[in-house]
Amino acid sequence: MSEHTTNNPNELSAHSIAEINACMAKYPEEQKRSAVLSALQIVQHQNHGFVTKELMDEIAKILELPPVQVYEVATFYSMFETKPCGRLHLSVCTNISCMLMGSDQILSHVEKKLGIKVGESTPDGKFYLKKEEECLAACAGGPMMMIDHHYYESLTPQKVDEILDGIE
Repeated sequence: MSEHTTNNPNELSAHSIAEINACMAKYPEEQKRSAVLSALQIVQHQNHGFVTKELMDEIAKILELPPVQVYEVATFYSMFETKPCGRLHLSVCTNISCMLMGSDQILSHVEKKLGIKVGESTPDGKFYLKKEEECLAACAGGPMMMIDHHYYESLTPQKVDEILDGIE
């Protein structure tokens, strides 16, 4: 077992705690709650793509916040998942700009290639096809998708295949 993992899935690893502390250090003591987004990202990564109530409670202890303040952030932002899902989060932008450039066809191609629909994970737990995103702010590069906060633009079905096949 490494410092990145723990025997208890509801416990933060030493590595995650160190990363959260480093994020907190970027803010004045009275504003350490500003690290909550970063802390949730760190913990979601540690926990293979989602955060649990217990892990959010651990974040709240470190940041000295009422747990509900962490829950509110985790459930407000679409980048956080609170139930098990695939390790890699994939979103396809379906806003008007991307739609006019073919995002509907890209989304259909991704579903067919992965054998899942929006809101589902692949059987191997590798990919989670998140809800369609209203806008991922890359209108000039449409159609586009995002995989774990990495943008892929000007997509074609062939380019999607290359991207998905190339991910470990």
